[in-house]
Amino acid sequence: MGKPQFNPVRDLISGAIMAATSVPQLIAYAETVGYAGYRGLATAGPPLMAWGLVTGSPYMNAGVTSITALMAKSDLNGEAYLQEHGEEAYVELVAAYSLYCGLASLFLAVVGFGKLASYVPKPVRTGFKWGCAVGVLVSALPNGLFDKGSKQVKALVASSPAWNDIVVQLKEKVPQATGAVNVTGFIYSLVHPWEWSVVPTIMFVAGTWFVMNGKALLPKALPPG
Repeated sequence: MGKPQFNPVRDLISGAIMAATSVPQLIAYAETVGYAGYRGLATAGPPLMAWGLVTGSPYMNAGVTSITALMAKSDLNGEAYLQEHGEEAYVELVAAYSLYCGLASLFLAVVGFGKLASYVPKPVRTGFKWGCAVGVLVSALPNGLFDKGSKQVKALVASSPAWNDIVVQLKEKVPQATGAVNVTGFIYSLVHPWEWSVVPTIMFVAGTWFVMNGKALLPKALPPG
């Protein structure tokens, strides 16, 4: 690729965009995994600084993803563990889980496991992508429609005898299907629009529309991306 052409203005814009998008993501995904949002910010800096010091590449793509937070909470049965052991113990558990996942990923990369991805049938890859998309949507929608996000949705579901009975039945008969409980809250959110909070809903709809259509509205003089 050769030596990159650095531009102070573009670098400043890129840094500002990275900060503007990462800060709310770090808060939201910390809450998604099950603990206080400030912990996402508190733990983000050191890894990024360490990466900057040890890498020799001038390029870096850093970010977070909600699907890993959702999987961690599901794998560790986060809600039950929080209630039984408290947040501090849960934070330590998630940290250990993340460390082991990182070590496993490193091992798989060293042995060339990623090459097997090219042999995965296309329907399986498509199903995986759709599964990830649905998981993110189910998790994100309550935060976009209600003031207190998923906590408010759970409280509303619990206050409705019919919907709460569905959740109870799911937990009793298929306790492993933790995602089914979230899907129940997702469906409840969709069929009860009169309970949506006005300000979050407007921001969610407007923000989604702008992300999908904003490129055509931005000045052509702005840097690509």
